Amino acid sequence: MNTLSKLALALALAGATTTPLWAQDSLQAAPEAATGYTEKNGWQAKKYMVTAANPLAVEAGYQILRQGGAAIDAAIATQLVLTLVEPQSSGIGGGAFMVHYDGKQTQAFDGRETAPSKADEHLFERPDGTPLSRTEGVVGGRSVGAPGVLRMLELAHRQHGKLPWKALFAPAIRLSEQGFKVSPRMHKMLAGETFLIKDPVAAAYFYDAAGKPWPVGHLLKNPALAATLREIAAGGADVFYTGRFAREIAAKVAAHPTNPGLLTAKDIADYRPKVRTPVCSDYRAYTVCGMPPPSSGGIAVAQMLGMFETFDMKALAPKDGVPGADAVHVFSEVGRLAYADRNRYAADADFVPLPGRGIPSLIDKGYLTARAGMVGARSMGEAKAGTPPGMEVAWGTDNAIETPSTSHMSVVDGNGAGLAMTTTIEDAFGSRQMVDGFMLNNQLTDFSFSARDADGPVANRVEANKRPRSAMSPTIVFDRASGKLVLAIGSPGGPAIINYVAKVLVGTLDWDLNVQQAIALPNFGSRNGPTELERGRFPDATLDVLRARGHAIRVSEQTSGLHGIERVMVKGVPMWFGGADPRREGVARGD
Repeated sequence: MNTLSKLALALALAGATTTPLWAQDSLQAAPEAATGYTEKNGWQAKKYMVTAANPLAVEAGYQILRQGGAAIDAAIATQLVLTLVEPQSSGIGGGAFMVHYDGKQTQAFDGRETAPSKADEHLFERPDGTPLSRTEGVVGGRSVGAPGVLRMLELAHRQHGKLPWKALFAPAIRLSEQGFKVSPRMHKMLAGETFLIKDPVAAAYFYDAAGKPWPVGHLLKNPALAATLREIAAGGADVFYTGRFAREIAAKVAAHPTNPGLLTAKDIADYRPKVRTPVCSDYRAYTVCGMPPPSSGGIAVAQMLGMFETFDMKALAPKDGVPGADAVHVFSEVGRLAYADRNRYAADADFVPLPGRGIPSLIDKGYLTARAGMVGARSMGEAKAGTPPGMEVAWGTDNAIETPSTSHMSVVDGNGAGLAMTTTIEDAFGSRQMVDGFMLNNQLTDFSFSARDADGPVANRVEANKRPRSAMSPTIVFDRASGKLVLAIGSPGGPAIINYVAKVLVGTLDWDLNVQQAIALPNFGSRNGPTELERGRFPDATLDVLRARGHAIRVSEQTSGLHGIERVMVKGVPMWFGGADPRREGVARGD
């Protein structure tokens, strides 16, 4: 059963139970199907490094770093190749969040997609006011937002790039023209997909004449993408946003036979990325910086760390690479509390104010200490949203059911700069609409499908030109004493991203694991629903103890795609050490 079919089934089942709409995302399968698990040892380098979800993309970024490129230069080259080789996960038809450190300052670059100017809170409702099903919302034009990644990357390049914009496109253009071998992961994703073949352009590219997905090892060429990238390389992002590409995207969206959308060429031309202040908070000997709204990731991760700080996390360190029942209990209960606030308050803060004093209220140490005090010996089951200091507003509860098909890269260069960038088109293969060699996102389904409930309007409801809430959590960590960058990390995985990233932060900062070991830890946690454990990674005895403590257990594939780089000392010499998720095809490389 493919991802979207699983989502539809989960929705149908949820509709037959008392499970609240807002909690349904905690019942979903992983956004992308599991395609295997390969042990990895990590990679070491002295000067610079890049890690991402596909070796060809990593090679492109590595070559840019070898040429003296900045971290942002390597990220651009990596993203362009990911558009080609990992089209189910990200691309120039989608958006991204990036936390960037240039050696002096830390910035949060917001390339999140925006809703059309004609959209309103009824976009995903039927005429009678009931929300559409997930399937009805995702596939087609209705779900497509104005893409943001190219303009975001161009803005960051203007500020921090060292190599010419055009040079960064060469690896992706060459691979598009010469072809690349279909990877096992891409083949398996195509084999489980039922909607993509209904788009004639995508069908002609991804499938053979008999309608079968290209086999592993097939040399797949994308001349349409090569042509697209050549134009953007020569003319900059405006070529994409104001020329024929914008018109062709808008025409494709409007012409969908069963689910046309509202996105126009003017909506695309009007798109602007934003530079925001990152969410930074102290955790033990470190300062941890993540994305602010419209991502919920930075706040939620900071909340979890703030609550973990009240516990002796070192005493909960895993044994033989597997966390025990006490660790899973504390981690899951803290996650419930953070996700409860996320589900209530997180949205595009340009449209919806955060409670109290905003971000400072939500990550206030006193508030988080009080929240952590709610963690007892037994599971609370379902946490309620808190009341941050100074709060005077209340919002309805979100029923977005996010399943972002996403990718993550981390990069450090030889000049002291580093970044963590999470990039997405939302569901696997996005809206299942292909144009000019790339996939279009379905990012608008990250909005709440209902606009209001008994408590009032939903913060994350659809509004014109608004950015949908995200769980993406690109994160960079600094040593508080020296100010040096010590870790860059992030992951795909839908709303579970927050738990995945928090796991690695606890693993590296509390449990003294290297980043590869922390990434490889079993995935676990709660999104304020069941306590979720990665299939095949925990002993039955642990599950029994958790059930006895009141946990409702859900065992499933948890297909994270964590990619990180950390600073380590080897015989007194500072080095970079890269980690790539064994659940995906990624690697790290550097010199």
